[in-house]
Amino acid sequence: MKFDNVTESNLLLYAAQNYHNPLVASSEDFYEDLKRFKYIKRLVNRYLATNELSERLILNHLIVIFNMFGIEAALNILDLKLEEDNLELKMNVCPSLSKVLDNDAEPMKRYCDHCAGWIGPLIDKVGYHLVYDVIDRSKPQCVVKIFKDKEKAIKEEKNAKLLMGWPGKEL
Repeated sequence: MKFDNVTESNLLLYAAQNYHNPLVASSEDFYEDLKRFKYIKRLVNRYLATNELSERLILNHLIVIFNMFGIEAALNILDLKLEEDNLELKMNVCPSLSKVLDNDAEPMKRYCDHCAGWIGPLIDKVGYHLVYDVIDRSKPQCVVKIFKDKEKAIKEEKNAKLLMGWPGKEL
């Protein structure tokens, strides 16, 4: 079955059609993975209300969702569930750069480019628009904003402290 758009009435069928878990043992596994969309919505709403961000928990849910449902289907479902025109993720502490710095190692000058290099093309492929702000290459933090509207993304780029590009997105 082909879906022109995802709605509340066809969400379950759309999600099931795009669900790919080779280890799925039962329908409970499917429903548990589907609940991750609600968990993300709750975590984002909690952040908006209290300014308390569980970025690692959100990233873990996003990784599982993208792996189980595929990138395009996951973004379509998130689009329906989040009901916002953008999604913002603030990484207050980047685990990989923090590890490099904790070991007294000197990261390569463009260390942070690897994230934009794989996230940017994926977001572009599904028709969304990414604003990737590294803020400062010497600090393990960044802000990732994903927009539906290209004009809003372009406007937000002007607020970035250190805007990142990627293959296909030159600055």
